[in-house]
Amino acid sequence: MNILSEVKARAMAPTPPFFQFLKKAGLIIAAIGTAVLTAPGAVPEILIAYAGHAVTAGTILVSICQLTVDESRLEERLLSKVK
Repeated sequence: MNILSEVKARAMAPTPPFFQFLKKAGLIIAAIGTAVLTAPGAVPEILIAYAGHAVTAGTILVSICQLTVDESRLEERLLSKVK
């Protein structure tokens, strides 16, 4: 199977509830970092550095959580399509 097809299939597959929670947390972390980076006015340099790290960490967390597959729900979905 082509690697891009496999990544697409994993991204479309159901995600376990714990990883759904982590994905939401990652989105919030990335959004806060983005808000600080795009804030108008003078922002301390250390805060900008931490905001950049927050955007990176949040993005990586969301990416990993999106590609995590709940095998049992995936099998149920596939079996229901076959019937």
